[in-house]
Amino acid sequence: MPAEPHSKISAVILAGGQARRMGGADKGLALLGGRPLIAWVLDCIAPQVGELFISANRNLDTYRRFGYPVLPDTTPDFHGPLAGLRRAMTEATHPLILSAPCDTPFLPCNLVGRLAAALDETGADIALPVAQGQVHRAVCLCRQELLPNLEQFLDRGGRRVGEWQSAHRVAEVPFDDAREFLNLNTEQELALQEELIDKRQ
Repeated sequence: MPAEPHSKISAVILAGGQARRMGGADKGLALLGGRPLIAWVLDCIAPQVGELFISANRNLDTYRRFGYPVLPDTTPDFHGPLAGLRRAMTEATHPLILSAPCDTPFLPCNLVGRLAAALDETGADIALPVAQGQVHRAVCLCRQELLPNLEQFLDRGGRRVGEWQSAHRVAEVPFDDAREFLNLNTEQELALQEELIDKRQ
């Protein structure tokens, strides 16, 4: 059952990378079970938030067909997921921003609610999911007020997600199923999940 939407939370699905480990293909448009990877993520996240963006730097018209605003990075040369988050934070109308990569098709339907509850309970700046001891930093709920700090970090040449996050108060939120945060980074990983889906049908 989908979670209740959090009307004061914005989200951005990050599809703006170069996908080097997938041969440079536009990863968000790679098919899984006959559907683009990003469609899986959009279907999961859209019911949980009040506003949704897509971060993309290629195939912009194709991404616009999914029905959400498409935001290219404000800087050239593919500066990574934080550049996509930065652009979304400048456009967002809500005080909390969720970022999630386009290659995580199995995200849980209670993701946003649990991360938001952790921010409320702890007063932290950022909430991150943890499954089986692994912190999944690419899936991040943060406060929009962190934008000036993020801009400074990127303008100084910072790129690493973990480095930026570690400079703030972080709440780690445990989830039971590690598969929910599985990243499909290569064609082999995508093919394996395709086989698993076929076997379930």
